[in-house]
Amino acid sequence: MNWSPLVKWTHVLTIATISFLVPVVSAMLAPAVPQVMSDFNTTSSLFATFVVSIFVLGFACGPLILAPLSEMYGRQIIYNVTNVIFMIATILCGFSQNEGMLLFFRFLAGFSGVATITIGSGTIADLMPREKRGKAVSIWSVGTILGPTIGPIIGGEVVDRGAGWRWVFWSISIVIAVVTIFTFLVLRETYPPVLLEWKAAKLRKETSNPNYRSYLATDLTPRELFRRSIVRPVKLLLCCPLVTVMCTYVAIPYGTLYLLYATYSFVFTEVYKFSALYDGLVFLPGGIGTLMGAYYIGTLSDRIVRRRIAAGGMSTPEDRLSLIITVPAALTFPAGLLMYGWCVEYHVHWIVPQIGTAVTGFGSILIFSGIQTYLIDAFEGYAASAVGANAVLRGLVGAFLPLSGLSMYHALGWGWGNSLLAFLTLACAPIPWTLAIYGAKIRNLGCNKVKL
Repeated sequence: MNWSPLVKWTHVLTIATISFLVPVVSAMLAPAVPQVMSDFNTTSSLFATFVVSIFVLGFACGPLILAPLSEMYGRQIIYNVTNVIFMIATILCGFSQNEGMLLFFRFLAGFSGVATITIGSGTIADLMPREKRGKAVSIWSVGTILGPTIGPIIGGEVVDRGAGWRWVFWSISIVIAVVTIFTFLVLRETYPPVLLEWKAAKLRKETSNPNYRSYLATDLTPRELFRRSIVRPVKLLLCCPLVTVMCTYVAIPYGTLYLLYATYSFVFTEVYKFSALYDGLVFLPGGIGTLMGAYYIGTLSDRIVRRRIAAGGMSTPEDRLSLIITVPAALTFPAGLLMYGWCVEYHVHWIVPQIGTAVTGFGSILIFSGIQTYLIDAFEGYAASAVGANAVLRGLVGAFLPLSGLSMYHALGWGWGNSLLAFLTLACAPIPWTLAIYGAKIRNLGCNKVKL
């Protein structure tokens, strides 16, 4: 795209803002769950957890529809429609009169809100040259990890002020409405096939010549195009080994993070006797670690690509898997889990497990941002579908793993429970190292044979 840097970065920052707000909404209900249960006269522990995690289940289902639609009709219309649905669903959450209504509207909010988290990858691929994508992806990705750490703080503040759980939704809806209006004003279409088709249609109309066609146009019928597009994320996930292992590598730490978010309040109120006033603040160190990690990977990822190009070489997607990024990612995430789990187990001063959550936050953004940038570079034309496949698997794990969290901790304890999660993530560490060496061969043998 030959737009000015200002216009490009305005688009990136706009979708990054929405990608931050959506996870905020996913997590900000957590401090108000006791009020919701009291209002609905329920004591179900399953509902208490699922009312938060069903939003993430929407994250898993949305990309199956929204990512391919964006590659059929363009990014702009999908952003605008889903942002409006997200705002309405969030407002209606506050008007829910029973558990079923709240669960449905929470799911709908997650389903529609995930659009920017999924399609944002495609927008970045459309706008940014390869040597600038690392920074753009880190800015866009940081909100998806930072949002769940900020959401409980905002929700807790609303509840502490006595506004009631319904205002948790209505207050954030005001912000969503403002941002939605802004997106209608500033976001433009970026997907090259759609832009070229618009140009061809304009020429056909102006010249009355029906032979003008985009060189990216397809002879498929709309029905066949829709069918092929709608199965593309699933095809990538199930038939492309590279996408499968990468998505698995991301899904485990993603689900682990949501498990931690679901149990932080319990740990620091029950083990460390934190008051409700300070309960939400325990999420902050993880957010600080995430910001530090975003700066680290955003700076290094593009620098590696620029050096490769400056040296006269050809940049490849595997440049995103440099050891200077993947080794810290593979080690810091499980190290933070071990520090957090065993310090809680032995009641070490609360500041030490909080440092552990910061280390985990640092490692998580290195994993998520690094893998997403790799997928964008490897599947430029279908970046939204590739990242959509990633979002499907991590959304499923993020939705269901927290449901078994407290049971696991009751059975294994905080130390061994978090150690189990740490060992799982550590076992996946060789995946990016292997792909850094053999990624091109794996793509040629597997993914290039998949009919997209």
